[in-house]
Amino acid sequence: MVDLVDRAVACLLLSLRIVPVFAFTQPFTLFRVPAIVRVILAIALSAWLVAGYPDATTGTPFRTAGVPVTAATELFLGLTLALAPQLAFAMLLWAGRAIDVQAGFGIATLVDPATRNQMPLVGTLFVYLAGAIFFATDGPRDFLGLWAASLERVPLGAVAGGSPQPLLDYLSGVALLAVGLAGLVLLVLFLLDLAVALLSRTLPQMNVLVLGFQVKAIATVATLPLALGLSGALLLRILARATDMMRDAG
Repeated sequence: MVDLVDRAVACLLLSLRIVPVFAFTQPFTLFRVPAIVRVILAIALSAWLVAGYPDATTGTPFRTAGVPVTAATELFLGLTLALAPQLAFAMLLWAGRAIDVQAGFGIATLVDPATRNQMPLVGTLFVYLAGAIFFATDGPRDFLGLWAASLERVPLGAVAGGSPQPLLDYLSGVALLAVGLAGLVLLVLFLLDLAVALLSRTLPQMNVLVLGFQVKAIATVATLPLALGLSGALLLRILARATDMMRDAG
């Protein structure tokens, strides 16, 4: 009976390491899934980890530190693990927003039906494409392996420590990849801006402002499918870097 209680407590505590990823991190937040379903899934995965790694869960003296302290530690670790993919998808939204501003779509936004937040037009395409690639490849399996690896490195109730420098390096690398993702469209829009600026100097009587908006909108619609078609490798690289960062953080 005592062993069963320890397993149940360890399962609930370990679920705090998993819940933040399902609750706050894309691509899991791109779907309208009830919160109770996310909690049940997190508890089921934590029960699987407790059964597979008894020495790192029920075998640790987590009761010595106290259940509230252990719960706070696990929740902090879960938020740390959720930070890496959240930053990756935030950089994709930022790159899409840069295209929107250059193309004249800066005022237009979409309402995400899952989060009910306003999102940029092109950024939404990047985010959902990255989410599709995540689920179409080994993304879910990698996350399961990450949680298992984090349990081996940081057992239940233990405190993880480290330098913030890897996080800064990761953020700069992901930002650079996001710029490369939007680079083709941004380059075309920049060349069009130069051409419109030249026309405004040679033909001042033309309404180059209206002409520039129309031309850049057409160019964005024409080049964006090509950019999305060529972005698979970069999106996979961004997701892989997020996975590596989670592994280092755990």
